[in-house]
Amino acid sequence: MPRLRNVQGNDAVKAFERAGAVKKKGKGDHVNLKAPNGQLITIPSRGVVKIGLLKNAIKKAGITEEEFLNLL
Repeated sequence: MPRLRNVQGNDAVKAFERAGAVKKKGKGDHVNLKAPNGQLITIPSRGVVKIGLLKNAIKKAGITEEEFLNLL
């Protein structure tokens, strides 16, 4: 799915927040999000999020890639 490439960290954080995740304190330029299913997701807020990290975070959040793309 090529549209998952080049997703900025801040955009990914906002999309997860729209999905119901709650922003928690992170270290440095990383943001911790607590998903509605209780999983903790860590995303770098600066730069482009690597595709493997993004796919893993989407899976942990319990949403599909299509749902994530709609939330962007």
